[in-house]
Amino acid sequence: MPFVGTIIRAVQVIYVNRFSPASEKNARRAACDKFPRVLLFPEGTTTNGKVLMSFQLGAFIPGHPVQPIIVRYPHVPFDQSWGLISLAKLMFRMFTQFHNFKEVEYLPVIMPPNNKIQSPVHFAERTRQAMASALNVVQTSHSYGDLMLLMKAAEVQQGRPWNYMVEMARIESVSRALKLFSLETYLILFVFYEKLDLTLSTLLFQISSLEAVDFLDKFLSMNPDTSGCVKLNDFLRVLRLKACKLSEEIFGFLDVEKNGSITFKQFLFGVAHVMKQPLFMQACELAFAECDLADILRQAIPDLNEDQVNGLFNLFDTDNDGRISRDDFVSCLRKNPLLIALFSPRLLQKDFPKLAGDRMPEEIV
Repeated sequence: MPFVGTIIRAVQVIYVNRFSPASEKNARRAACDKFPRVLLFPEGTTTNGKVLMSFQLGAFIPGHPVQPIIVRYPHVPFDQSWGLISLAKLMFRMFTQFHNFKEVEYLPVIMPPNNKIQSPVHFAERTRQAMASALNVVQTSHSYGDLMLLMKAAEVQQGRPWNYMVEMARIESVSRALKLFSLETYLILFVFYEKLDLTLSTLLFQISSLEAVDFLDKFLSMNPDTSGCVKLNDFLRVLRLKACKLSEEIFGFLDVEKNGSITFKQFLFGVAHVMKQPLFMQACELAFAECDLADILRQAIPDLNEDQVNGLFNLFDTDNDGRISRDDFVSCLRKNPLLIALFSPRLLQKDFPKLAGDRMPEEIV
């Protein structure tokens, strides 16, 4: 439809690839500062109107008054709100109805806090609560990151892509309502907890949406079933591990319900929890400096044959140049944080907490 492109150019649309941070920066440079800026749909995406997702903070960070506007689409019989259907099907159904209705309601202006103590997050929450109340819908902790996960799962033709939405707004800043996982089998993580006396309720995962999509790629390579669950064998296959006590304990760390399978949410929580430990990067550096990979693998996983050792070597050799550099090693552990458990015995022998120093984790990071 050539006329669509003509209309888009006429209204001076600036294209943004929401999966690319670089595209967003280019769009900002292309936009003229003289244009007045208006923020629409602060959820960051289009939903079916049955819930209100977490808001993006761009409209709330400046601390100016916000004018909430709610939109309803009364429908008989076809609901024209954009859900999990194609744009072509949506347009066809709308064009074949006699009427399409839309209601727009202006709510009272929400004023920013006077004391400047309230954060943009709380300002956004007050606004969202007022809008949800007027719409008579529930609020959820889903965010645009969940849409990215949904689209990624749908792209690889997963039967139920909604199984991979994890309420990213909650994962991006976990501060409560979580219990401490049992980490006895992860000796290196046990050291973290013994030294720092931390629980999950005091940690912030701070996993970005793009990081979550990368971990979803890893999870999807494990061949989840129709319910979105992964079994032990597929988990071990992707991590190039063989069945043994340690690998089963690694899987058990994620399998909190002890039913022999893990969901993407459990996988994401587990790897995020390990990767965001304050001393994780120092543990990676020390493991590279102090450990011989082949010896460590044979010590951690008994009866490894040469092919299995080579498979793990290739996993760490991220640039495929036949050698494992420091960057290769750290990059592999950032993509596969659970593999740090392979190096825990040697790190404990090296007295890792003392080597890390007596500084607090925030100083180390």
